[in-house]
Amino acid sequence: MPLILSVLMTCVVSLISTLKSIGWGTTFFNVWPGAWMLSWLVAFPVLLLVLPIVRKLTAAVVRTP
Repeated sequence: MPLILSVLMTCVVSLISTLKSIGWGTTFFNVWPGAWMLSWLVAFPVLLLVLPIVRKLTAAVVRTP
């Protein structure tokens, strides 16, 4: 799950960010894959590190008394 989530989220975020930065043109498809790969290389390890904390926080929020 973390692998697929990180791939999809970084794809969407880097697409929007690159589109906003350079616009839709001939250079877009030259720039975007590199931006996507860099963002995924950062996001995947961070997701793996933060996931246990997020699970604990979620369990605390949805815990019933």
